[in-house]
Amino acid sequence: MRAIVSVIGKDKPGIIAAVSGALYEHGINIEDISQTIMQEYFTMIMLVDISRCPLELAELSRILEEKGRQWGVSVRIQHEDIFNAMHKI
Repeated sequence: MRAIVSVIGKDKPGIIAAVSGALYEHGINIEDISQTIMQEYFTMIMLVDISRCPLELAELSRILEEKGRQWGVSVRIQHEDIFNAMHKI
């Protein structure tokens, strides 16, 4: 099972390390990643494998959102199917 993780916020050192570390702590593998800095804003989208994560997606989402607040960025996770359905034209 896969999900999409998005991270947006003011750029500062350690964002990638913090997010990837939090995912690792919950058994989540990053399959693909894209990140860029637009002026002073950091943006990152990751495709992750959540099949080995022992948490429900809602609980994982709550944890990542809270960690994001601590890091000063917005962190969101959505199941891949929901993300795809929302972005169909």
